[in-house]
This record gives sequence, C-alpha cells and structure tokens, in this order.
Amino acid sequence: MTGFSDSAQAMSLVGFSAVAAVTLLLCVMTGPDRDDLDEFYTGYGSLSAMRNGMAIAGDYISAATVLGTGGVIALFGFDGVVLALSTALSLLLLMVLMAEPLRNAGRFTMGDVLARRTTGRSVRVTACAVTLAALVPMMLVQLAGTGQLMAFLLGFSSESYQTGCVIGVGALMISYAAIGGMKGTALIQILKIVMLLGSGAVVTLLLLHRFDWNPGALFDAAARNSGAGQAFLHPGLEYAAGPRPGLDMLSSQLAVVLGGACLPHVTMRMYTASSARQVRRSMSWAVSLTALFVVVVTVVGFGATALVGRETVAETDAAGNSAYLLGSRAAFGTDVTMVETALFTTVGTAMFLTLLASVAGMILACANSLAHDVFATRTRPLTPRREMTLARLSAVAVGIPTIGLAVLVQHRSLQPLATLSFCLGASALCPALVYSLFWRRYTRAGLLWTLIGGSAVVLALTPGTSLVSGTPVAAFPDADFNWFPFTTTGLVSIPAGFAFGWLGTVLSGRKQAEEQRVRYEALEAGLYAGTARGGS
Repeated sequence: MTGFSDSAQAMSLVGFSAVAAVTLLLCVMTGPDRDDLDEFYTGYGSLSAMRNGMAIAGDYISAATVLGTGGVIALFGFDGVVLALSTALSLLLLMVLMAEPLRNAGRFTMGDVLARRTTGRSVRVTACAVTLAALVPMMLVQLAGTGQLMAFLLGFSSESYQTGCVIGVGALMISYAAIGGMKGTALIQILKIVMLLGSGAVVTLLLLHRFDWNPGALFDAAARNSGAGQAFLHPGLEYAAGPRPGLDMLSSQLAVVLGGACLPHVTMRMYTASSARQVRRSMSWAVSLTALFVVVVTVVGFGATALVGRETVAETDAAGNSAYLLGSRAAFGTDVTMVETALFTTVGTAMFLTLLASVAGMILACANSLAHDVFATRTRPLTPRREMTLARLSAVAVGIPTIGLAVLVQHRSLQPLATLSFCLGASALCPALVYSLFWRRYTRAGLLWTLIGGSAVVLALTPGTSLVSGTPVAAFPDADFNWFPFTTTGLVSIPAGFAFGWLGTVLSGRKQAEEQRVRYEALEAGLYAGTARGGS
C-alpha cells in the first residue's frame, strides 16, 4: 500500500515499537513524586526557554494540524497555504498579547486564570466543562486517525487491526499523561518536534531539488496536476461550492487564528515558564518552529499534488490526510535506496510520535482541569498526594471513553470534530481570556455568560454546517440537514461569545463591576510585571 517493500514496512513497525518503548521509559524516568503538585502540573518550570518553546510547538502542531493542513494544501492549493499561515499567526498573537499575562495569572490550569478575580466553584467547574468540550473532539480526531495511518504505512486493511491500533495507542496516551505529568509529556513533545521538523526539512529539500530549486516550478506543476488549473493558486477553491465563498473562508480563518492558541493544552505550557522573560523567549522559539512547519507542510502538500496528483490524493483519503505521507514518498522518485527507505520510515515514525504526543498533552490538560478545578475546590481541601492521585485517575477517566468514541467514529469524516474544537476555543475560551486579562470591570456573571453562551452557539450551529451533512465528504454524507451557510460557525459564534460576556457584565450592575475594577487593579501589577503568580 505504501509502495515500499516488506522490509520497509517491517522497518516502520520496528520504528514505531522503538518510539513507544523509549517515550514510555522517558515518562517513567521523569515522572513526579506522588505528593509534589508543582512537579506534576508544571515540572517546576525546569525546562530551558528553548526546550519549553519546543514543547509548546509540539503541543500546538498536532497530528490533525500536520495531516489536515497538508491535505487542504494538496487538494485546494492557495486556501491551504492561508490555513497554514493562520496557524502560525494564531501562535504569534498568543505570544504578543497573552503569553505573559497568562503565565502570571495562572498556576496550573485554565480555571486558575479565569477564577483569579472571582469566588466560588462555578467558574472553575464551567472552565473544566469547556476544556473537555474543546479537547475531546480533537483527541477523537487524533486517535481515530491512528488506525488509518498505521494501515497506510504498514499495508494492512483489516478493520480489527485498525481498531486494535486505536486502542493500543490510546492506552499509551493515558500512560504518558498519568505517569509523566507535565515534564514527561514535554520531553515527548520535544522529541516529536525534532523528528517531525527534521525529517520534514529533508523531504522539503528533496522536493525542491526535484524542481531545480525553483518553488515557482513546483507550484506550476501542482496547478497543472490539480485539475483546477490556475484556480489552484488563487483563493476560494475550497469554498467555491458554498453560497458565500469569501465570508466562508473568513469564518474558517477566524476560528483557526483565535481558537488554535487558546486551547487549554497549549495555554497550560505558559504556566511551565519560570519567569516572564522565559515565557517570551519560549514563545519566540515556538513561533519560529511553527513558521518552519508552515514552509515544510506547504512544500510537501504542493509536492504531493505535483508528483502524485490531486485525484490520487483524494482517492486515498477524501479529506487529503494522506497527502503529507504521499508527498514525502514521492520525493524519493521510483528507485528507492535503503537510505531513502530509512528516511521515509523516519517520516512515518515522526507522524506516529506526533499522534502519541498530541493526545498525551490533551489528556493531561483535561485531567489537570478535572483534578484541580473540580475535585480540589470542594469544601474539604485535598492533600497534594490525593490531588495528584485524582489527576492520574482523571487521565484514565477521560482517556477510556475517548478511546471508545474514537473506535466508533474512525470511519467517518473527522473534519467536523477538529472544526468544533477550534470554534469552541475561538468563541468561548478566547473571549473569556481576553476579557479576564484585559477588562477591569469584567464580572463573574459575564465570565459564565461568555463560556456557556459562546459554547452553546457553537454547539447549536455546528450540526447545520456542510461538514456534518449535505456533501459527499461530510460526517453523514447520506443525510442532508445542512442549513447554516458556512462550513464553520466562527463568523457568528465568535462575536456572540464576546457579546455574551459584555451583556452579562452590564447586567451584573455597576456595584459588581466596580468591585471587579478594584480587584483587577489590585492584581494588575502582578499580571503585567510578573511580581506574583495566580493562586491555586
């Protein structure tokens, strides 16, 4: 199925097994003590700026980002490049606007940041619910794609084997999060980003060499082999079938730019920085690595179309998720040497590690939020040892149902799930963070209205999009209850999330708004100068 020999497939299997063993060993060796919460949640901020930046980039560049963005580039050309650039822009905005305040306001979780100016459990419990709602769909995308990736690389097609891969990889994810904590998963992310970008950079150079180091020749060849002509190199091809292509594209990019970097598994890395200066340096590394990823995925995506053909990419996977691997394979030509086989094995192993690392970070974010924001805030306080035990049990409690759901959805289109995560991040978490960090009069009611109202709008509108029904590539292609005019909810749900926060604050009354202003000003020095960290 991959076009390589049986020995190459055997090499891939050995690579996967070695990665699984090494990464699990890393988690065991770096796992925290049973009663040390700071070590489990933040790793004591012991990573250098470069390593922390690599971990941030590793969390941010998920398997869904690599495979999905590569597929959109291979199938729709320019629109995919805009998506890749939006991904980098999202992390850049996080670095410029929110990284330092987040680090100073939070301690362990998103709930710490949002509850900094309020009392009671309701904000923390709601923050945990939105964290789960935003990350579980993304975890399903990663896990459900595991079986397809393994089938492509190892050449099997049995559904039982694919299901076994999903369950096995899911068990590894839970182990990483429960055993390694923040430091263990950070080391896995670092290893992942080195392998992913290292192998991707080599493939990028091979592809450019095949076109005499002329990117223009690569793009022209991709346009000729796309079946869409010059439209492949201009905006709008992906959304051409919709009633309002321009607005549809804007809606999608808004969801990515505002939602991607606000997802809890990314923001939790801000709390691992030991100082405001280090978080700035860490984010500089993360943005630089993400920019390199944009170059790599653009060249590989166009290379897949230029050398394999858009039709072949679509036949292999309707969403184009195989484009990154097809482009990497095509870079070697027809006569493949042992060295090139080993390099492709490295690419495949990097993708496997990307799946492992991405879901491990998301499970850890969910488990931390459950333990710290829900269980540890009850009337009776928990001891550090008990809270850490609950965090590890929470990783199991989140991971097992996620594996079961991934098995159920693995043969359906997964794009609606990824889109749902980005839209929740952009419509609920982004407004809540912006208001909490920068609006002096933002009240508890406004915060709850933002989280609940923004999430409700996304959940109400998403079933009506063309990603769910009404098109051949939808999750339910045989049904048609598509009534919403855009493929994503961002253009409606993002303004709604901000509006709910404003309205909830206004309706709280002047007295509560004034109390929040006074409280904010008392905390402002620590928020911007880093003189204090948020409470537990």
